[in-house]
Amino acid sequence: MSAASLPHPPGDARQFVFADRDFRRVCQLIHDRAGIALVASKRDMVYGRLSRRLRALGLDDFGDYLALLEGDPDGEEWQAFTNALTTNLTSFFREPHHFETLRTQLQRAGTGRKPLTLWSCAASTGEEPYSMAITACEAFDTLQPPVRIVATDIDTQVLATARQGVYPIERVAALDADLRRRFFQRGTGPNAGKCRVHPALQALIEFRPLNLLAGRYDVGGPFDAIFCRNVMIYFDKPTQRGILSRLVTHMDVASLLYTGHSENYLHAADLIQPCGRTLYRRHYTAPAA
Repeated sequence: MSAASLPHPPGDARQFVFADRDFRRVCQLIHDRAGIALVASKRDMVYGRLSRRLRALGLDDFGDYLALLEGDPDGEEWQAFTNALTTNLTSFFREPHHFETLRTQLQRAGTGRKPLTLWSCAASTGEEPYSMAITACEAFDTLQPPVRIVATDIDTQVLATARQGVYPIERVAALDADLRRRFFQRGTGPNAGKCRVHPALQALIEFRPLNLLAGRYDVGGPFDAIFCRNVMIYFDKPTQRGILSRLVTHMDVASLLYTGHSENYLHAADLIQPCGRTLYRRHYTAPAA
């Protein structure tokens, strides 16, 4: 379907006119800024999320909003624009086989160099890095395992939630009762219906903003494990390859890259090689960390 024939409701069904050219400009801007490749089916989602920004800024026209962005490449609104168009779908212990593998990996590496270093590339609201922290605590049977976790995301709003470590109680309802007892604190009074991760988990994690399109990643390394899961699906193949080419510089021969179940990297076989179920190692010809 061409951009000129994208379906959208009549103008009187919306507060703001959202023309084809506006959608194309949004697609180009978010791709250039964050690498996200929007498709035609996301048009209504884009309108819904960005119309909130127009209301917040008192603007009446999408053209004015996009001109504001383009006129100030370093302006504060770019972060709000990026936050609005970032999709954050996550849960504790999503794709549980990865955490079983991570536990084994940590136990095997525990007698080597310390601390072991882990990186959650798309941390979202924190469920993934906290799951990594719980796994580390269980692997070493202590709340102070020899592990350091870096958790990054382009969306500053979800990172703020992740740092707080406070979630609706239903977010942990499916977890084993013993895990809930040991690693979460149930809220009372005004915090009833919520839970907070154990402070010991927060102490293991450093949350920081990072755009995976950046030319270099100032996160340290090499990492024993890098979780880059269910984020590459939003990028086109050239963008994926660019990100992988930077990720491998933070890996050594023993590092594991954990990826999402729907992500395929046959186009980057010279950078990473499969070594298990959605697991990869750095290809031996890829640049060393």
